[in-house]
Amino acid sequence: MADAGFRAIQWGIGGDSGRAGPKVSVHLPGTDSPTRPPDSSGMTPTNPQSNSRTMRRLPAAERREQLLDTAARLFAERGYAGATTAELAKAAGVTEPIIYRHFASKRDLFIALIDRTGAETIRLWEQHIADAKEPAERLRRLIGVNPMVSPKGRGVYRIIVQAMMEIHDEKILAALDRHIAALHKFLCGEVVRAQESGQVSNRFSPEITSWLLIHLGLGYGVLAPLGMPGHARDTTGMHVRDVVEQLMLGVK
Repeated sequence: MADAGFRAIQWGIGGDSGRAGPKVSVHLPGTDSPTRPPDSSGMTPTNPQSNSRTMRRLPAAERREQLLDTAARLFAERGYAGATTAELAKAAGVTEPIIYRHFASKRDLFIALIDRTGAETIRLWEQHIADAKEPAERLRRLIGVNPMVSPKGRGVYRIIVQAMMEIHDEKILAALDRHIAALHKFLCGEVVRAQESGQVSNRFSPEITSWLLIHLGLGYGVLAPLGMPGHARDTTGMHVRDVVEQLMLGVK
């Protein structure tokens, strides 16, 4: 028999004798869609589990990203608990077995989204500070760009907000821990750079300063979408972001 990575055996009616025999579908390496040979009538059998969309074969890495993108939209609409893999398969235009070829479970897919969100958040920060000349300016820009409310980060960060509702699941909680730890490490590096340049006070350690920024950022990110009148400003118009900047960087 050919290598199992190339063939999937499906048992059906074989030959004229009516005895059960193998029907072979060929799975091309590096793709996610098996190619089945024509039956005795010369027609290519259809998959009874396929949905109404025509499934386009994609390289494995591209299919994985497509499933993650689709899942992010579906979870935003239905929530992690409310969304099913059947709904995801329909939205992505694939069969459920394709999902399980890339992810062991819905939870594993969700965790992959959490991990990807962390990487995208840091990439967003890096782009935002790339042309800043001074360490203090890099830090000032980071204070001003909150992924929970920024135009580029808002949709992406919904996954993290949803994950916070699932912390009873140890694996999801561990993924959140990794996410926050990665953000903290990145911010620590920027605070160290600013302190070493003498542009930011070293009265407090980079670690606790970075935790302060994360705590303030999460709190602001939760409250800002509520649109509360006067949120985050006083009667003079000063914003909480201005206070953080002045405490860390001095008066502009």
